[in-house]
Amino acid sequence: MYELKDIPGKGKGLVATINVPQGTRILCEEAVIQLPHIHDQVDSIKLQRYVHQQVNALTEEQRLAFLSLHNIYPYKNPAEQCIGIIHTNAFQVEDGEIGGGIFLEASRINHACDNNAQKDWNENIKRHTVHALRDINEGEEITIYYLAAHNSRQARQEALRAKFNFSCSCRICSLPSKQVQRNDEILEEIDHLDRLVGQRGLEGILSSPLRTLRYLDRETQLYNMTGSDDSGLSGVYFKAALVAIVHGDLARGRIFAERAVQRWRISRGTDSKCVIEYGALAQNPSQLPLYGMSMQWKTAVDDAPNALGSTEFEDWLWKREKSPRPGSQVGLHNRAIFPAFSGLPHERGVDMDFYRGPDQPHQHWCFLAEIVDFEFLTRLHMEISDVDGRKVPLFFYTDGRGSELEFAKVQRGYTIAILYAQQHDFMFDEPGIRHEDPARVKIFPTPLQDLLRLSDQIQQIGAESDGRKKCHGCGKSSISMKKCSKCSFFWYCNKTCQAHGWNQKFHKTSCKLLRDPDLRGMFLLDWSQFDKKLSFPLSVNTI
Repeated sequence: MYELKDIPGKGKGLVATINVPQGTRILCEEAVIQLPHIHDQVDSIKLQRYVHQQVNALTEEQRLAFLSLHNIYPYKNPAEQCIGIIHTNAFQVEDGEIGGGIFLEASRINHACDNNAQKDWNENIKRHTVHALRDINEGEEITIYYLAAHNSRQARQEALRAKFNFSCSCRICSLPSKQVQRNDEILEEIDHLDRLVGQRGLEGILSSPLRTLRYLDRETQLYNMTGSDDSGLSGVYFKAALVAIVHGDLARGRIFAERAVQRWRISRGTDSKCVIEYGALAQNPSQLPLYGMSMQWKTAVDDAPNALGSTEFEDWLWKREKSPRPGSQVGLHNRAIFPAFSGLPHERGVDMDFYRGPDQPHQHWCFLAEIVDFEFLTRLHMEISDVDGRKVPLFFYTDGRGSELEFAKVQRGYTIAILYAQQHDFMFDEPGIRHEDPARVKIFPTPLQDLLRLSDQIQQIGAESDGRKKCHGCGKSSISMKKCSKCSFFWYCNKTCQAHGWNQKFHKTSCKLLRDPDLRGMFLLDWSQFDKKLSFPLSVNTI
């Protein structure tokens, strides 16, 4: 399958002698020399003695092969030579007290930042394996990635020179400067997103599942943009599976788990621990101990749609919100514009769903919640309930400490709207919202659910694709309809239909609400365009 050959500028390396299909196991080796788990903390004399015993136990052929391996460290005697070879060539091993090992064949594989093969320690079979990440052509060099992280080209080159005493000239490192810069930006964003997900861990999955899923969705898109077969993508899919399963979504959990296992099968083999363990999870995602900590996304395993195109299916899978068309009316159920508390950005971070940089939002958003309770001691404090029914504290840190609000509208059961709200970690209370700008808050005198139902009605009676309108009274569609002269949102065939809508479908109440310019603005503003931040009172010409 491969042979050891001279590689220009690299010394020796392994080259494929046949076409190697993706997922093929190229190598499966036992360590000829083992290192203790904390070998870097072992006394040098003891380590030399430990290694010397193992080298002496090698066959003549193995010893010659070992001594011919590359060594970047100077040495004065055979013991130091062996230690230098080990430090240059050892691969990590996670097996009890064993922390590393020398694998004679794998040690001959050279590095490339666009590696076509993946190294791994298979705990189940106690072997070091190398698998083809993609199809490798006959005559092509087999390469692996030496470093722990995929950083910028400069960081990679510095690490390779420091640890292995060479500079990389692979395809990625040899790209023109503009392409290198773009590739570095992608890798930096992947690293940033990965750290955002990792920092909050299970807490983030529980409190902000949709945002966490957006981060992971963005990571997959970035990995695909690099055009590489990076094994890190399997970890992203597995994290997405955790998000779904924790919230009771077995359909998405199964699909994400299957994608993770499929990639692990390619990079690690069918007998690897992760494929065996998580393959079972993909078959029965409800067996995850964390399953159902929340059931807000509850689905059955087979609830995935089967009549969608690939793009529409990915939109469903990742719970992507469609951006409103320029000039179109926006429904209040649109979580991209009207997120729940869990979907709000945190004031301590730069959430790329909302910001292009610190204090630089790239879109509008508005938080809606119903007032559950309130008190005014040193400042106005509300307990509010968002669209998911989650209760959060709201404290007013305006100059007037909340007194700027119209007191008659500070009532239980009314809906509060906050532009550009952010999550805040209070020292003395649960996470909530610290509001500072009186021009970016508004109270509507109606319950949140009534406001959402009104939004649904407005969406249903909007213009159809052929320009026809739907009568709010009888439900029929026609090009010739009469608009309600008071609110201009609802359409009717005639006065009879208007009277029916007014009395039987509660338009009398909704019409009064819709005369509020700010509520009208919530539906009529072009939320897809961002030039500057909005404030109340809203104007449809603001954006």
